[in-house]
Amino acid sequence: MKIQIVKLTLESLSGLLQGKASTFSSTLPSDAEILGVKMDLFHKQVSMVIRSESFEDVAESMPIPEFHLSKTTELKTASKPPAAVKPQVVPDAKSMVAKLPTPQPSRMASKMENEFSPEQRKLLSFTVKADCVVAKPVVFLKAEWDDINEVVRSLGGKWVKGDIISYWEIPLH
Repeated sequence: MKIQIVKLTLESLSGLLQGKASTFSSTLPSDAEILGVKMDLFHKQVSMVIRSESFEDVAESMPIPEFHLSKTTELKTASKPPAAVKPQVVPDAKSMVAKLPTPQPSRMASKMENEFSPEQRKLLSFTVKADCVVAKPVVFLKAEWDDINEVVRSLGGKWVKGDIISYWEIPLH
């Protein structure tokens, strides 16, 4: 996959959308495409997944690398001619770009789902809970239980027996 992630703080994205001068410059390739945008209000950041043929190919099992934006030394405004532009103190570009989080739980959950055979996946429902993936049987398991339990244990998971509902928990590493 030839993709990378661009992360911006909400303030820097808002400034870009309002046409305000930017404190960073981008050297995005001309063939860059935005594949997805995710807003994380809790961390006050926006992540954009971009694809370009010029990016290095990354294996699916690896985290998506971050595209780093470079800092500019002065702000340029469209209302003033270039001779009237004065250098200004700008925040460090790293403070404008959000930090790279740990791999997304939903992505980890889908990778764990792929450890099961298609027949086994039809018998289970997968959800992400805090720090683990929960695999619940959707039908009564007979002979399939042992095979599924073996896959779960190979992933570091365990069977959680409840009074009404029992399920497997697989930790997100």
